[in-house]
Amino acid sequence: MHTSCVKIILSVLCVVMTLLFPLNAAPAGPMIFAVHPYLPATEIIEKFGPLARYLSKELGRQVIIDISLDYQNHIERTGRDNIDIAYMGPASYVKMVGEYGRKTILARQAINGKPTFQGVIIVRKESPLHALKDLAGKRFAFGDPESTMSHLVPRYMLLKGGVTIDRLGGHAFLENHHNVALGVLAGDFHAGAVKEEVFDAYDERGLRELARTPYIPDHVFVATKRVSAEEGRNVRDALYLLMKNEEGRKILDAVKTSMGLVPGEDSDYDDLREMLLALERAGAYK
Repeated sequence: MHTSCVKIILSVLCVVMTLLFPLNAAPAGPMIFAVHPYLPATEIIEKFGPLARYLSKELGRQVIIDISLDYQNHIERTGRDNIDIAYMGPASYVKMVGEYGRKTILARQAINGKPTFQGVIIVRKESPLHALKDLAGKRFAFGDPESTMSHLVPRYMLLKGGVTIDRLGGHAFLENHHNVALGVLAGDFHAGAVKEEVFDAYDERGLRELARTPYIPDHVFVATKRVSAEEGRNVRDALYLLMKNEEGRKILDAVKTSMGLVPGEDSDYDDLREMLLALERAGAYK
């Protein structure tokens, strides 16, 4: 074949290959879906595994559940765009926005159609404690320092009730809600703070409600700057599609019973921001 013909053919092949496989395009790696450690790791994998498999299929890209080391680590990884999408507690979301700026809200969690939830300050059923003021001088169990319902909102309630941390007889952070419930049941602590669903799981084993938190906007799914606008829309569409059929509702129920999704705005969390600012002004949060 003539040399000039060979050069023409090679040039055409190069153009075709460049169009098909751009030099700066690499196969998309797994999408990292980060979850804060609000439950033991095995339970989180069990709850979110079906959702990750569903998203992998819908997006045509592997989605991997990645559990952050703790709540602060979760805030940092999301804020610094070290992951792709995240499931965040309300206080963690507020702190992340305050430190790193807003991320794209994909959806807000709603249980039985209600996009808010509550926490419970718990005691043993036979406890003589019946009001927040009774907690002065008593040992109190919190979950993670950045947890909405196992620390920050209950801490705000204690502050408003006149029971500052130095007026407690002692306190400890036990990492997650289940540990708090078990610590109170075991008698290691006079009281503790958990979200409502954990109280419901343990109340028949000997817990009683001392006080209930205000309603707080529920957990949120966000996308970081690693996710393009188009892919963010695809994730959002895939999430909302789950509510349109029985199989999808089962996937959401695996995360939390009777779970649905509603649109979310950053302003939904303004009341919680005010609570956290009150704690900050009192030197109870930073």
